[in-house]
Amino acid sequence: MPDLEVIIGLEVHAQMNTKTKMFCGCDNDAFGKEPNTTVCEVCMGHPGSLPVVNGDAVMKAIAASLALQCTVNEDNHFDRKHYFYPDLPSGFQISQYDFPLASKGKVSYDVDGKEMTCGITRLHMENDAGKLSHRGTVTLCDYNRAGTPLMEIVTEPDLRSAGEAVMFVQELRRMLIAVNASEADMFKGMMRFDASISLREKGTRKLNPRSEIKNLNSFKSLEKALEYEERRLRKLWEETNGPLKGDITVGWVDDEEKTRILRDKESAGDYRYFPEPDIPPLKIDAQMLAEIRKTLPSSPREQKQAYMTMGLTDAEAALLIDQPVMRTLFDGVVAKTKDGKRASSLVITQLAGFLNAHEKSFADAPDLTDMLALVDAIDSGTISGNAGKTVLEKMILTGKSPSAIISEEGMGQISDDGKIEEYVKEAIAKNPKAIEDYRNGKQAALGAIVGYVMKMTKGQANPGKVNEILMKLL
Repeated sequence: MPDLEVIIGLEVHAQMNTKTKMFCGCDNDAFGKEPNTTVCEVCMGHPGSLPVVNGDAVMKAIAASLALQCTVNEDNHFDRKHYFYPDLPSGFQISQYDFPLASKGKVSYDVDGKEMTCGITRLHMENDAGKLSHRGTVTLCDYNRAGTPLMEIVTEPDLRSAGEAVMFVQELRRMLIAVNASEADMFKGMMRFDASISLREKGTRKLNPRSEIKNLNSFKSLEKALEYEERRLRKLWEETNGPLKGDITVGWVDDEEKTRILRDKESAGDYRYFPEPDIPPLKIDAQMLAEIRKTLPSSPREQKQAYMTMGLTDAEAALLIDQPVMRTLFDGVVAKTKDGKRASSLVITQLAGFLNAHEKSFADAPDLTDMLALVDAIDSGTISGNAGKTVLEKMILTGKSPSAIISEEGMGQISDDGKIEEYVKEAIAKNPKAIEDYRNGKQAALGAIVGYVMKMTKGQANPGKVNEILMKLL
């Protein structure tokens, strides 16, 4: 059997995080809503209803295109893609074909510390279909998602393993989130993949017929499906002494962890594309592109490098890049304190630790205003750094502000010299052995005195003042 290499290309569908749908004014947030409640005549395909392009969706798609280093085409238009969609009531999808929004980009990503690049063939806009739920012999249709703005990002066949494909889409997801084009929440179905895989003899350039795996909705399913299909195609090559005879489409069965052949692969001609008659062509001018380009943040890879320059570990930097909520809090604390290590301790070690301990998600983290108020309370001496940990944990559990918790719990730090001196004198009187040891040269013995004061004050005494007054009295 010849030495074979794997050829993989992806189609990534990412929902754009606009307030309304692609061609109508319906609420774009369908998750958790009652079925068929965020719909109207347009997204239900009623006769006589006309689509109107969502300008915000176009802007987000352009931002994503520029982040992917694509060329945004000055002239592009929408097309009708005809195919039987039982969950798209118009009977066709409004997409883009021969004049897409953008083309010819690339994404750099890391695999085991090595930089790799995957070419982007095109990025085009379209509307999503609804959702089918199969209940035995009955299929229920929820049209809430129908009309959701989608970006379809098509790659070149540049990926050479399932692992590479996963690393690529993880980096792509970070980039879409970074430019605020999509939340890309996999749990909510906001990002899905179609993966095409084929084999060829190493050293050859020819692309053989491919197997397209449809509707993969997680990194794990993408990896497992590609690994399974690679094994199947290798076995088939061995049995038939060659590649597939033609393109095919398969579905991934999660429960069985295998693919199932659905049909022969369609070609563009099968969809009977023609220009969408109800939507005029889009004109994207250079000034618009320049304005959008100004708003783009640095890439996730650049952000990660900047965090590591602050002294963060690779894992800590990766956490911030993958979790926008944590990144916002970290950046805010760094801006206030000018101290990356302190921000790391507060946000990555303490906050993330409490969230994990109490089985909370990053969405349950305090907002930036409360986090900065906590920093203020510590810096002003209102509470000690140790007490700050307790306040942070209670902020997560109760959702209350730090000032409210400090007030309710009576956690304010004691900094009055007179009061602290009284506590120190009592501690000295109750610990004569520690004082004797100190006078005999054992500096560490004073720890018992300080500890006694902190115990009496339930940790509220200012430790700096305790040490200062203790030394004065001795």
